[in-house]
Amino acid sequence: MTWELRRLTRADLPLLACWLADPDVHRWWFHAFTPEAVERDFGPGVDGLEPGEDLLVLQDGRPFGLVQRAVVTDYPEDLAAFERILGPVHPAAVTLDYLVGSAEDRGRGLGPQMLDAVTRLTFTERPDAPYVLVAVVAANRRSWRALEKAGFRIVGSGDAEPDNPVDLPLHHVLRRDRLPGE
Repeated sequence: MTWELRRLTRADLPLLACWLADPDVHRWWFHAFTPEAVERDFGPGVDGLEPGEDLLVLQDGRPFGLVQRAVVTDYPEDLAAFERILGPVHPAAVTLDYLVGSAEDRGRGLGPQMLDAVTRLTFTERPDAPYVLVAVVAANRRSWRALEKAGFRIVGSGDAEPDNPVDLPLHHVLRRDRLPGE
Protein backbone atom coordinates (compact mmCIF):
# COMPACT_ATOMS: atom_id res chain seq x y z
CA MET A 1 0.00 0.00 0.00
CA THR A 2 1.39 3.38 -0.96
CA TRP A 3 0.46 6.74 0.47
CA GLU A 4 1.07 10.05 -1.27
CA LEU A 5 0.34 13.69 -0.53
CA ARG A 6 -0.38 16.35 -3.09
CA ARG A 7 -1.65 19.85 -2.85
CA LEU A 8 -5.40 20.27 -3.09
CA THR A 9 -6.55 21.74 -6.42
CA ARG A 10 -9.78 23.40 -7.46
CA ALA A 11 -10.68 20.19 -9.28
CA ASP A 12 -10.67 18.46 -5.85
CA LEU A 13 -13.11 20.90 -4.23
CA PRO A 14 -16.32 19.06 -5.28
CA LEU A 15 -14.93 15.84 -3.76
CA LEU A 16 -13.97 17.72 -0.59
CA ALA A 17 -17.50 19.20 -0.42
CA CYS A 18 -18.94 15.66 -0.61
CA TRP A 19 -16.65 14.50 2.18
CA LEU A 20 -17.53 17.50 4.36
CA ALA A 21 -21.25 16.79 3.80
CA ASP A 22 -20.91 13.21 5.08
CA PRO A 23 -22.57 13.13 8.54
CA ASP A 24 -19.60 11.35 10.19
CA VAL A 25 -17.15 13.90 8.81
CA HIS A 26 -19.46 16.85 9.43
CA ARG A 27 -19.83 15.83 13.08
CA TRP A 28 -16.15 16.57 13.73
CA TRP A 29 -15.34 18.91 10.83
CA PHE A 30 -18.28 21.23 11.49
CA HIS A 31 -17.75 23.02 8.21
CA ALA A 32 -20.06 24.44 5.57
CA PHE A 33 -19.98 22.29 2.44
CA THR A 34 -21.68 24.40 -0.20
CA PRO A 35 -19.50 25.04 -3.27
CA GLU A 36 -19.22 28.70 -2.26
CA ALA A 37 -18.14 27.88 1.30
CA VAL A 38 -15.58 25.30 0.19
CA GLU A 39 -14.15 27.76 -2.34
CA ARG A 40 -14.07 30.54 0.28
CA ASP A 41 -12.31 28.42 2.88
CA PHE A 42 -10.03 26.25 0.73
CA GLY A 43 -9.50 28.45 -2.34
CA PRO A 44 -6.81 30.62 -0.67
CA GLY A 45 -4.85 27.46 0.17
CA VAL A 46 -5.19 26.23 -3.42
CA ASP A 47 -3.82 29.60 -4.56
CA GLY A 48 -0.88 29.45 -2.12
CA LEU A 49 -2.14 32.43 -0.11
CA GLU A 50 -2.10 30.54 3.21
CA PRO A 51 1.04 29.53 5.08
CA GLY A 52 -0.42 26.09 5.75
CA GLU A 53 -1.03 23.33 3.26
CA ASP A 54 -4.27 21.62 2.27
CA LEU A 55 -3.17 18.21 1.06
CA LEU A 56 -5.10 15.44 -0.61
CA VAL A 57 -4.03 12.04 0.72
CA LEU A 58 -3.91 9.32 -1.92
CA GLN A 59 -3.91 5.63 -1.09
CA ASP A 60 -2.61 3.60 -4.03
CA GLY A 61 -3.40 6.58 -6.26
CA ARG A 62 -7.01 7.14 -5.18
CA PRO A 63 -8.29 9.99 -3.01
CA PHE A 64 -8.53 8.84 0.60
CA GLY A 65 -8.57 11.91 2.84
CA LEU A 66 -7.52 15.45 3.54
CA VAL A 67 -4.69 16.70 5.72
CA GLN A 68 -4.14 20.28 6.73
CA ARG A 69 -0.50 20.76 7.68
CA ALA A 70 1.21 23.86 9.03
CA VAL A 71 4.09 25.03 11.15
CA VAL A 72 2.38 25.84 14.44
CA THR A 73 3.95 29.31 14.69
CA ASP A 74 2.43 30.30 11.31
CA TYR A 75 -0.97 30.54 13.02
CA PRO A 76 -0.74 32.63 16.23
CA GLU A 77 -4.17 31.52 17.50
CA ASP A 78 -3.18 27.84 17.19
CA LEU A 79 0.17 28.51 18.85
CA ALA A 80 -1.59 30.25 21.75
CA ALA A 81 -4.00 27.31 22.17
CA PHE A 82 -1.17 24.76 22.18
CA GLU A 83 0.90 26.85 24.60
CA ARG A 84 -2.05 27.22 27.01
CA ILE A 85 -2.11 23.44 27.27
CA LEU A 86 1.55 22.50 26.82
CA GLY A 87 3.70 25.50 27.58
CA PRO A 88 6.35 26.54 25.05
CA VAL A 89 6.18 24.93 21.60
CA HIS A 90 9.26 24.46 19.41
CA PRO A 91 9.19 27.07 16.61
CA ALA A 92 9.55 24.40 13.89
CA ALA A 93 6.85 22.07 15.28
CA VAL A 94 4.21 21.05 12.76
CA THR A 95 0.50 20.57 13.38
CA LEU A 96 -1.96 18.42 11.44
CA ASP A 97 -5.69 18.19 11.07
CA TYR A 98 -7.17 15.43 8.99
CA LEU A 99 -10.19 13.53 7.80
CA VAL A 100 -10.84 10.19 6.16
CA GLY A 101 -13.15 11.00 3.28
CA SER A 102 -15.14 7.92 2.37
CA ALA A 103 -17.36 6.04 4.80
CA GLU A 104 -16.10 2.78 3.24
CA ASP A 105 -12.56 3.64 4.38
CA ARG A 106 -13.50 4.29 8.01
CA GLY A 107 -13.34 1.60 10.67
CA ARG A 108 -10.91 -0.59 8.71
CA GLY A 109 -7.67 0.45 10.44
CA LEU A 110 -6.57 2.63 7.54
CA GLY A 111 -6.74 5.93 9.46
CA PRO A 112 -3.73 5.08 11.66
CA GLN A 113 -1.83 3.90 8.57
CA MET A 114 -2.59 7.20 6.84
CA LEU A 115 -1.51 9.19 9.91
CA ASP A 116 1.73 7.25 10.19
CA ALA A 117 2.50 7.78 6.50
CA VAL A 118 1.63 11.49 6.63
CA THR A 119 3.81 11.96 9.71
CA ARG A 120 6.76 10.16 8.09
CA LEU A 121 6.36 12.26 4.93
CA THR A 122 6.18 15.38 7.08
CA PHE A 123 9.45 14.54 8.79
CA THR A 124 11.05 13.90 5.39
CA GLU A 125 9.75 17.13 3.88
CA ARG A 126 10.41 19.23 6.99
CA PRO A 127 13.77 18.10 8.37
CA ASP A 128 13.77 20.84 11.03
CA ALA A 129 10.48 19.68 12.63
CA PRO A 130 11.27 17.90 15.91
CA TYR A 131 7.67 16.72 16.42
CA VAL A 132 4.12 16.85 15.13
CA LEU A 133 1.21 18.05 17.29
CA VAL A 134 -2.49 17.35 16.84
CA ALA A 135 -5.29 18.79 18.99
CA VAL A 136 -8.43 16.65 19.12
CA VAL A 137 -11.65 17.38 20.95
CA ALA A 138 -11.69 14.80 23.78
CA ALA A 139 -15.12 13.53 22.75
CA ASN A 140 -13.67 12.33 19.43
CA ARG A 141 -12.23 9.15 20.89
CA ARG A 142 -11.96 7.46 17.50
CA SER A 143 -9.66 10.21 16.27
CA TRP A 144 -7.28 10.32 19.20
CA ARG A 145 -7.16 6.51 19.36
CA ALA A 146 -6.18 6.45 15.66
CA LEU A 147 -3.40 8.91 16.45
CA GLU A 148 -2.20 6.72 19.32
CA LYS A 149 -2.12 3.71 16.98
CA ALA A 150 0.02 5.83 14.64
CA GLY A 151 2.62 6.46 17.34
CA PHE A 152 1.29 9.68 18.88
CA ARG A 153 0.85 10.05 22.62
CA ILE A 154 -1.34 12.36 24.66
CA VAL A 155 0.96 15.01 26.13
CA GLY A 156 -1.64 17.36 27.57
CA SER A 157 -5.33 18.11 27.90
CA GLY A 158 -7.09 21.41 28.30
CA ASP A 159 -9.77 23.70 27.01
CA ALA A 160 -9.80 25.07 23.46
CA GLU A 161 -12.57 26.31 21.20
CA PRO A 162 -14.29 23.28 19.64
CA ASP A 163 -15.17 23.29 15.94
CA ASN A 164 -18.67 22.06 16.70
CA PRO A 165 -20.61 24.08 19.30
CA VAL A 166 -22.21 20.90 20.69
CA ASP A 167 -18.81 19.74 21.98
CA LEU A 168 -17.29 20.58 25.32
CA PRO A 169 -14.05 22.55 25.06
CA LEU A 170 -11.84 19.77 26.47
CA HIS A 171 -9.16 18.77 23.94
CA HIS A 172 -6.31 16.28 24.04
CA VAL A 173 -3.04 17.29 22.47
CA LEU A 174 -1.12 14.41 20.95
CA ARG A 175 2.50 14.47 19.90
CA ARG A 176 4.76 12.28 17.84
CA ASP A 177 8.46 12.93 18.08
CA ARG A 178 10.83 12.45 15.20
CA LEU A 179 12.56 9.11 15.60
CA PRO A 180 16.25 8.66 14.81
CA GLY A 181 16.59 8.31 11.06
CA GLU A 182 13.27 10.03 10.26
